[in-house]
Amino acid sequence: MDSIRQNKVNSLMVQELAAIFLEEGRILFPGGLITVTGVRVSPDLGIAKTYLSLFPTKDSKAVMEHIKEHSHQLRGKLGHRIGKQMRVVPELLFYLDDSLDRTEEIDRLLKK
Repeated sequence: MDSIRQNKVNSLMVQELAAIFLEEGRILFPGGLITVTGVRVSPDLGIAKTYLSLFPTKDSKAVMEHIKEHSHQLRGKLGHRIGKQMRVVPELLFYLDDSLDRTEEIDRLLKK
């Protein structure tokens, strides 16, 4: 169970990363949309697992690799945005959130 502080940091990181991806999304994923669906920080606030949803996706693995390659720059931009609120900016780990794809697949199977 997450602490109150972890929950506050999670919501702060979702807001700020969403703003960063709104600005930088054209470079990282041209012609597409990157949505931050969730962030889970570790209890020591050192690691942030960030879940992303990509739309429309043809090669989501390549886009995720491109985002992971630029995670250092994204962490720097995040540091500029939340530097006054947090002493240490967590390391960013990115994961593909495919829950929407699974939901669509279940809906499609149920309609048969």
